[in-house]
Amino acid sequence: MHISDFSLSHLPRIEFGAGALAKLPAIARSYGTHALLVTGAGSLKISPFWPVVTGGLRAQAITWLHLAVPGEPSPQIVDEAVRALQSETIDVVIGIGGGSALDAAKAIAGLLKPGNSVMDHLEGVGPERVYAGPSTPFIAVPTTAGTGSEATKNAVLSVQGPDGFKKSFRDERLVAEYALVDPDLLATCPPAVIAANGMDAFTQLLESYVSSRAAPLTDSLAWGGMKAARDGLLALYTDAGNAEARKRMAYAALVSGITLAQVGLGSVHGLAAPLGAFFPIPHGVACGTLVATATRVNIEVLRAREANRPALEKYAQVGRLLSRQGQLDQATAHAALIDTLEAWTQALKLPTLAHYGVTHADIPRIVANSRGSSMKTNPLHLDDGEIAAIVSARI
Repeated sequence: MHISDFSLSHLPRIEFGAGALAKLPAIARSYGTHALLVTGAGSLKISPFWPVVTGGLRAQAITWLHLAVPGEPSPQIVDEAVRALQSETIDVVIGIGGGSALDAAKAIAGLLKPGNSVMDHLEGVGPERVYAGPSTPFIAVPTTAGTGSEATKNAVLSVQGPDGFKKSFRDERLVAEYALVDPDLLATCPPAVIAANGMDAFTQLLESYVSSRAAPLTDSLAWGGMKAARDGLLALYTDAGNAEARKRMAYAALVSGITLAQVGLGSVHGLAAPLGAFFPIPHGVACGTLVATATRVNIEVLRAREANRPALEKYAQVGRLLSRQGQLDQATAHAALIDTLEAWTQALKLPTLAHYGVTHADIPRIVANSRGSSMKTNPLHLDDGEIAAIVSARI
Protein backbone atom coordinates (compact mmCIF):
# COMPACT_ATOMS: atom_id res chain seq x y z
CA MET A 1 0.00 0.00 0.00
CA HIS A 2 1.32 3.42 -0.95
CA ILE A 3 1.43 5.75 2.06
CA SER A 4 1.15 9.36 0.93
CA ASP A 5 2.26 12.32 3.01
CA PHE A 6 -0.44 13.76 5.27
CA SER A 7 -1.00 15.99 8.24
CA LEU A 8 -3.47 15.48 11.07
CA SER A 9 -5.07 18.55 12.58
CA HIS A 10 -6.18 18.99 16.17
CA LEU A 11 -9.12 16.88 17.41
CA PRO A 12 -11.23 17.09 20.57
CA ARG A 13 -11.10 14.57 23.38
CA ILE A 14 -13.91 12.23 22.30
CA GLU A 15 -16.23 10.40 24.69
CA PHE A 16 -18.43 8.06 22.66
CA GLY A 17 -21.14 5.75 23.91
CA ALA A 18 -24.63 5.42 25.31
CA GLY A 19 -24.89 7.52 28.45
CA ALA A 20 -21.95 9.79 27.57
CA LEU A 21 -24.18 12.79 28.33
CA ALA A 22 -23.89 11.97 32.04
CA LYS A 23 -20.21 12.93 31.90
CA LEU A 24 -21.01 16.51 30.88
CA PRO A 25 -21.44 18.14 34.32
CA ALA A 26 -18.14 16.92 35.74
CA ILE A 27 -16.26 17.82 32.57
CA ALA A 28 -17.84 21.29 32.52
CA ARG A 29 -16.95 21.78 36.20
CA SER A 30 -13.27 21.24 35.37
CA TYR A 31 -13.37 24.59 33.54
CA GLY A 32 -15.23 26.60 36.19
CA THR A 33 -18.67 27.31 37.59
CA HIS A 34 -20.20 29.59 34.94
CA ALA A 35 -21.45 28.06 31.69
CA LEU A 36 -23.20 29.20 28.54
CA LEU A 37 -25.57 26.61 27.07
CA VAL A 38 -26.21 27.00 23.34
CA THR A 39 -29.01 24.84 21.97
CA GLY A 40 -31.44 24.67 19.08
CA ALA A 41 -34.78 26.42 19.04
CA GLY A 42 -36.54 24.29 21.62
CA SER A 43 -36.65 20.54 21.04
CA LEU A 44 -34.00 19.82 23.67
CA LYS A 45 -35.94 21.64 26.40
CA ILE A 46 -38.98 19.39 25.90
CA SER A 47 -36.90 16.22 25.66
CA PRO A 48 -36.06 13.89 28.56
CA PHE A 49 -32.42 14.95 28.27
CA TRP A 50 -32.86 18.55 29.41
CA PRO A 51 -33.41 17.63 33.09
CA VAL A 52 -30.34 15.39 32.90
CA VAL A 53 -28.24 18.33 31.74
CA THR A 54 -29.61 21.00 34.05
CA GLY A 55 -29.84 18.72 37.07
CA GLY A 56 -26.27 17.59 36.56
CA LEU A 57 -25.01 21.15 36.27
CA ARG A 58 -26.83 22.14 39.45
CA ALA A 59 -25.30 19.16 41.26
CA GLN A 60 -21.87 20.48 40.27
CA ALA A 61 -22.76 23.99 41.49
CA ILE A 62 -22.56 25.35 37.96
CA THR A 63 -24.73 28.31 37.00
CA TRP A 64 -25.60 28.84 33.36
CA LEU A 65 -27.05 31.16 30.80
CA HIS A 66 -29.08 29.68 27.96
CA LEU A 67 -29.07 30.81 24.32
CA ALA A 68 -31.44 29.16 21.81
CA VAL A 69 -30.48 29.37 18.13
CA PRO A 70 -33.40 28.97 15.71
CA GLY A 71 -32.37 27.43 12.40
CA GLU A 72 -28.98 27.82 10.76
CA PRO A 73 -26.92 30.50 12.53
CA SER A 74 -26.10 33.82 10.92
CA PRO A 75 -23.19 36.19 11.58
CA GLN A 76 -25.73 38.59 13.11
CA ILE A 77 -26.83 35.99 15.69
CA VAL A 78 -23.21 35.34 16.66
CA ASP A 79 -22.30 39.03 16.89
CA GLU A 80 -25.41 39.88 18.91
CA ALA A 81 -24.70 37.05 21.34
CA VAL A 82 -21.08 38.10 21.78
CA ARG A 83 -22.09 41.72 22.45
CA ALA A 84 -24.79 40.71 24.92
CA LEU A 85 -22.51 38.33 26.82
CA GLN A 86 -19.36 40.45 26.95
CA SER A 87 -19.98 41.53 30.53
CA GLU A 88 -20.82 38.02 31.76
CA THR A 89 -18.42 35.60 33.38
CA ILE A 90 -18.39 32.49 31.18
CA ASP A 91 -15.87 29.74 31.90
CA VAL A 92 -17.11 27.22 29.35
CA VAL A 93 -19.46 27.17 26.37
CA ILE A 94 -21.54 24.01 25.95
CA GLY A 95 -23.20 23.42 22.58
CA ILE A 96 -25.97 20.83 22.65
CA GLY A 97 -27.92 20.20 19.48
CA GLY A 98 -27.58 19.66 15.76
CA GLY A 99 -24.88 21.11 13.57
CA SER A 100 -26.42 24.58 13.62
CA ALA A 101 -26.37 24.83 17.41
CA LEU A 102 -22.82 23.46 17.57
CA ASP A 103 -21.58 25.85 14.89
CA ALA A 104 -23.16 28.81 16.68
CA ALA A 105 -21.67 27.74 20.00
CA LYS A 106 -18.25 27.24 18.40
CA ALA A 107 -18.24 30.71 16.87
CA ILE A 108 -19.49 32.38 20.05
CA ALA A 109 -16.87 30.57 22.14
CA GLY A 110 -14.22 31.79 19.74
CA LEU A 111 -15.24 35.43 20.01
CA LEU A 112 -16.39 35.92 23.60
CA LYS A 113 -12.90 36.96 24.70
CA PRO A 114 -11.69 38.88 21.60
CA GLY A 115 -15.11 40.54 21.27
CA ASN A 116 -14.85 41.44 17.58
CA SER A 117 -17.28 40.62 14.76
CA VAL A 118 -17.25 37.17 13.19
CA MET A 119 -17.41 38.95 9.83
CA ASP A 120 -13.74 39.79 10.35
CA HIS A 121 -12.86 36.12 9.90
CA LEU A 122 -15.40 34.54 7.51
CA GLU A 123 -13.75 32.96 4.48
CA GLY A 124 -14.60 34.73 1.25
CA VAL A 125 -16.43 37.56 3.01
CA GLY A 126 -14.94 40.79 4.34
CA PRO A 127 -11.32 41.29 5.35
CA GLU A 128 -10.54 37.64 6.32
CA ARG A 129 -8.40 38.73 9.24
CA VAL A 130 -6.29 36.11 10.97
CA TYR A 131 -7.99 34.88 14.14
CA ALA A 132 -5.75 35.59 17.14
CA GLY A 133 -7.94 34.09 19.89
CA PRO A 134 -8.13 33.21 22.64
CA SER A 135 -11.20 30.99 22.57
CA THR A 136 -13.36 30.14 25.56
CA PRO A 137 -13.29 26.38 26.27
CA PHE A 138 -16.01 24.66 24.21
CA ILE A 139 -17.77 21.32 24.78
CA ALA A 140 -19.78 19.85 21.89
CA VAL A 141 -22.71 17.49 22.46
CA PRO A 142 -24.40 16.51 19.17
CA THR A 143 -28.06 15.46 19.30
CA THR A 144 -28.26 14.55 15.61
CA ALA A 145 -26.08 12.37 13.37
CA GLY A 146 -25.13 14.63 10.50
CA THR A 147 -22.57 17.39 10.19
CA GLY A 148 -19.84 16.05 12.47
CA SER A 149 -19.36 19.62 13.73
CA GLU A 150 -18.30 18.21 17.09
CA ALA A 151 -14.99 17.17 15.47
CA THR A 152 -14.25 20.13 13.17
CA LYS A 153 -12.54 23.49 13.45
CA ASN A 154 -15.10 25.38 11.36
CA ALA A 155 -18.32 27.15 12.26
CA VAL A 156 -20.60 27.48 9.24
CA LEU A 157 -22.67 30.68 9.20
CA SER A 158 -25.33 31.73 6.71
CA VAL A 159 -27.11 34.77 5.39
CA GLN A 160 -30.14 33.74 3.35
CA GLY A 161 -31.61 35.60 0.39
CA PRO A 162 -30.69 36.85 -3.10
CA ASP A 163 -27.35 38.19 -1.84
CA GLY A 164 -26.89 35.45 0.72
CA PHE A 165 -23.87 33.32 1.52
CA LYS A 166 -22.82 30.31 3.56
CA LYS A 167 -19.24 30.60 4.77
CA SER A 168 -16.95 29.24 7.49
CA PHE A 169 -15.17 30.79 10.44
CA ARG A 170 -12.30 28.34 10.66
CA ASP A 171 -9.38 27.94 13.07
CA GLU A 172 -7.86 25.09 15.07
CA ARG A 173 -8.43 27.03 18.28
CA LEU A 174 -12.18 26.63 17.69
CA VAL A 175 -12.03 22.84 17.99
CA ALA A 176 -14.00 21.56 20.97
CA GLU A 177 -12.08 20.57 24.08
CA TYR A 178 -14.46 17.63 24.42
CA ALA A 179 -16.95 15.98 22.07
CA LEU A 180 -19.51 13.94 24.00
CA VAL A 181 -21.20 11.67 21.46
CA ASP A 182 -24.14 9.90 23.08
CA PRO A 183 -26.14 7.80 20.57
CA ASP A 184 -29.11 7.80 22.94
CA LEU A 185 -29.67 11.47 22.09
CA LEU A 186 -30.79 10.37 18.61
CA ALA A 187 -33.82 8.60 20.09
CA THR A 188 -35.97 11.74 19.86
CA CYS A 189 -35.02 12.67 16.26
CA PRO A 190 -37.94 12.68 13.81
CA PRO A 191 -37.53 10.62 10.61
CA ALA A 192 -37.06 13.63 8.33
CA VAL A 193 -34.16 14.87 10.47
CA ILE A 194 -32.61 11.41 10.54
CA ALA A 195 -32.87 11.21 6.74
CA ALA A 196 -31.33 14.61 5.98
CA ASN A 197 -28.59 14.40 8.58
CA GLY A 198 -27.75 10.81 7.79
CA MET A 199 -27.34 11.55 4.09
CA ASP A 200 -25.17 14.55 4.96
CA ALA A 201 -22.92 12.32 7.07
CA PHE A 202 -22.69 9.69 4.34
CA THR A 203 -21.95 12.34 1.71
CA GLN A 204 -19.14 13.72 3.87
CA LEU A 205 -17.67 10.25 4.21
CA LEU A 206 -17.90 9.51 0.48
CA GLU A 207 -16.55 12.90 -0.57
CA SER A 208 -13.61 12.73 1.82
CA TYR A 209 -12.88 9.15 0.66
CA VAL A 210 -12.52 10.28 -2.97
CA SER A 211 -11.11 13.74 -2.15
CA SER A 212 -8.06 14.90 -4.09
CA ARG A 213 -6.35 15.19 -0.68
CA ALA A 214 -7.42 11.76 0.62
CA ALA A 215 -4.89 9.91 2.78
CA PRO A 216 -4.68 6.34 4.12
CA LEU A 217 -5.58 7.41 7.66
CA THR A 218 -8.75 9.23 6.62
CA ASP A 219 -9.60 6.53 4.10
CA SER A 220 -9.72 3.92 6.86
CA LEU A 221 -11.96 6.12 8.99
CA ALA A 222 -14.25 6.98 6.05
CA TRP A 223 -14.54 3.32 5.07
CA GLY A 224 -15.65 2.29 8.54
CA GLY A 225 -18.06 5.21 8.68
CA MET A 226 -19.63 4.31 5.33
CA LYS A 227 -20.06 0.71 6.47
CA ALA A 228 -21.76 1.96 9.65
CA ALA A 229 -24.07 4.20 7.60
CA ARG A 230 -24.87 1.34 5.22
CA ASP A 231 -26.05 -0.74 8.16
CA GLY A 232 -27.56 2.04 10.25
CA LEU A 233 -29.20 4.77 8.18
CA LEU A 234 -32.34 3.10 6.87
CA ALA A 235 -32.71 1.13 10.11
CA LEU A 236 -32.63 4.32 12.18
CA TYR A 237 -34.99 6.11 9.79
CA THR A 238 -37.47 3.26 10.25
CA ASP A 239 -37.08 3.05 14.03
CA ALA A 240 -35.28 5.66 16.14
CA GLY A 241 -35.61 3.23 19.03
CA ASN A 242 -33.06 0.90 17.41
CA ALA A 243 -30.07 1.30 19.74
CA GLU A 244 -27.59 -0.37 17.41
CA ALA A 245 -28.64 1.83 14.49
CA ARG A 246 -28.24 4.90 16.72
CA LYS A 247 -24.67 3.85 17.54
CA ARG A 248 -23.82 3.26 13.92
CA MET A 249 -25.11 6.61 12.73
CA ALA A 250 -23.59 8.54 15.66
CA TYR A 251 -20.26 6.95 14.75
CA ALA A 252 -20.69 7.64 11.03
CA ALA A 253 -21.40 11.32 11.70
CA LEU A 254 -18.48 11.68 14.10
CA VAL A 255 -15.92 10.21 11.73
CA SER A 256 -17.37 12.18 8.82
CA GLY A 257 -16.48 15.32 10.75
CA ILE A 258 -12.98 14.03 11.38
CA THR A 259 -12.36 13.10 7.74
CA LEU A 260 -13.79 16.28 6.22
CA ALA A 261 -11.70 18.37 8.61
CA GLN A 262 -8.55 16.61 7.41
CA VAL A 263 -9.01 16.23 3.64
CA GLY A 264 -12.00 18.29 2.51
CA LEU A 265 -15.17 17.47 0.59
CA GLY A 266 -16.44 17.77 -2.99
CA SER A 267 -19.03 18.94 -5.46
CA VAL A 268 -22.10 18.15 -3.33
CA HIS A 269 -20.95 20.45 -0.56
CA GLY A 270 -19.71 22.98 -3.08
CA LEU A 271 -23.28 23.24 -4.36
CA ALA A 272 -24.95 22.95 -0.95
CA ALA A 273 -23.41 26.27 0.10
CA PRO A 274 -25.13 28.53 -2.50
CA LEU A 275 -28.30 26.44 -2.44
CA GLY A 276 -28.58 26.93 1.32
CA ALA A 277 -27.75 30.62 1.01
CA PHE A 278 -30.17 31.50 -1.78
CA PHE A 279 -33.05 29.16 -0.85
CA PRO A 280 -34.57 27.81 2.40
CA ILE A 281 -33.02 24.36 1.87
CA PRO A 282 -31.74 22.60 5.00
CA HIS A 283 -28.11 21.62 4.52
CA GLY A 284 -28.67 17.88 4.91
CA VAL A 285 -31.54 17.92 2.43
CA ALA A 286 -29.36 19.68 -0.15
CA CYS A 287 -26.63 17.08 0.27
CA GLY A 288 -28.99 14.14 0.31
CA THR A 289 -30.88 15.14 -2.80
CA LEU A 290 -27.67 15.84 -4.78
CA VAL A 291 -25.30 13.02 -3.82
CA ALA A 292 -26.51 10.32 -6.23
CA THR A 293 -26.48 12.66 -9.23
CA ALA A 294 -23.18 14.31 -8.29
CA THR A 295 -21.58 10.89 -7.88
CA ARG A 296 -22.83 9.82 -11.31
CA VAL A 297 -21.49 12.98 -12.94
CA ASN A 298 -18.12 12.66 -11.22
CA ILE A 299 -17.78 9.06 -12.40
CA GLU A 300 -18.80 9.91 -15.96
CA VAL A 301 -16.34 12.79 -16.19
CA LEU A 302 -13.52 10.76 -14.61
CA ARG A 303 -14.07 8.01 -17.19
CA ALA A 304 -14.06 10.50 -20.04
CA ARG A 305 -11.16 12.71 -19.00
CA GLU A 306 -9.05 11.23 -16.20
CA ALA A 307 -9.57 7.47 -16.08
CA ASN A 308 -6.26 6.98 -14.23
CA ARG A 309 -7.43 8.87 -11.12
CA PRO A 310 -7.59 6.68 -7.96
CA ALA A 311 -11.07 8.07 -7.24
CA LEU A 312 -12.55 5.99 -10.06
CA GLU A 313 -11.60 2.72 -8.38
CA LYS A 314 -12.52 4.16 -4.97
CA TYR A 315 -16.06 4.80 -6.19
CA ALA A 316 -16.16 1.17 -7.29
CA GLN A 317 -14.96 0.04 -3.87
CA VAL A 318 -17.84 1.94 -2.24
CA GLY A 319 -20.28 0.39 -4.72
CA ARG A 320 -19.10 -3.06 -3.68
CA LEU A 321 -19.38 -2.09 0.00
CA LEU A 322 -22.93 -0.75 -0.23
CA SER A 323 -24.19 -3.58 -2.46
CA ARG A 324 -22.39 -6.24 -0.39
CA GLN A 325 -21.04 -7.70 -3.64
CA GLY A 326 -17.28 -7.70 -3.34
CA GLN A 327 -16.54 -9.32 -6.72
CA LEU A 328 -18.20 -6.74 -8.99
CA ASP A 329 -16.13 -5.35 -11.83
CA GLN A 330 -15.53 -1.62 -11.80
CA ALA A 331 -18.32 -0.56 -14.16
CA THR A 332 -20.90 -2.74 -12.44
CA ALA A 333 -19.76 -1.51 -9.04
CA HIS A 334 -20.18 2.09 -10.20
CA ALA A 335 -23.73 1.29 -11.28
CA ALA A 336 -24.41 -0.40 -7.94
CA LEU A 337 -23.20 2.68 -6.06
CA ILE A 338 -25.42 5.05 -8.02
CA ASP A 339 -28.41 2.69 -7.80
CA THR A 340 -27.99 2.42 -4.02
CA LEU A 341 -27.74 6.17 -3.53
CA GLU A 342 -30.80 6.76 -5.71
CA ALA A 343 -32.71 4.10 -3.76
CA TRP A 344 -31.77 5.79 -0.48
CA THR A 345 -32.88 9.15 -1.83
CA GLN A 346 -36.30 7.67 -2.62
CA ALA A 347 -36.63 5.62 0.57
CA LEU A 348 -35.73 8.61 2.75
CA LYS A 349 -38.22 10.83 0.88
CA LEU A 350 -35.71 13.56 0.13
CA PRO A 351 -37.41 16.30 -1.91
CA THR A 352 -36.18 17.78 -5.16
CA LEU A 353 -34.72 21.28 -5.34
CA ALA A 354 -37.91 22.55 -6.98
CA HIS A 355 -39.70 21.91 -3.68
CA TYR A 356 -37.72 24.86 -2.28
CA GLY A 357 -38.29 27.16 -5.25
CA VAL A 358 -35.19 26.41 -7.32
CA THR A 359 -35.80 26.82 -11.07
CA HIS A 360 -33.62 26.26 -14.14
CA ALA A 361 -33.20 30.02 -14.39
CA ASP A 362 -31.35 29.95 -11.05
CA ILE A 363 -28.69 27.50 -12.23
CA PRO A 364 -26.09 30.02 -13.52
CA ARG A 365 -26.11 31.90 -10.21
CA ILE A 366 -25.83 28.67 -8.21
CA VAL A 367 -22.95 27.42 -10.34
CA ALA A 368 -21.12 30.74 -10.16
CA ASN A 369 -21.19 30.60 -6.35
CA SER A 370 -20.32 26.92 -5.97
CA ARG A 371 -16.54 27.12 -6.23
CA GLY A 372 -15.66 27.46 -2.56
CA SER A 373 -13.22 25.34 -0.58
CA SER A 374 -15.28 22.13 -0.92
CA MET A 375 -15.22 22.17 -4.72
CA LYS A 376 -11.41 22.48 -4.66
CA THR A 377 -11.03 18.94 -3.27
CA ASN A 378 -13.52 17.28 -5.63
CA PRO A 379 -11.69 14.35 -7.26
CA LEU A 380 -11.41 16.37 -10.48
CA HIS A 381 -12.27 19.81 -11.82
CA LEU A 382 -15.83 20.04 -13.13
CA ASP A 383 -16.62 22.72 -15.68
CA ASP A 384 -19.66 24.96 -15.36
CA GLY A 385 -21.75 22.78 -17.66
CA GLU A 386 -21.03 19.67 -15.64
CA ILE A 387 -21.92 21.40 -12.38
CA ALA A 388 -25.07 22.78 -13.96
CA ALA A 389 -26.06 19.26 -15.02
CA ILE A 390 -26.01 18.11 -11.39
CA VAL A 391 -28.37 20.88 -10.33
CA SER A 392 -30.63 20.53 -13.36
CA ALA A 393 -31.15 16.81 -12.76
CA ARG A 394 -32.49 17.48 -9.24
CA ILE A 395 -34.93 20.30 -10.02
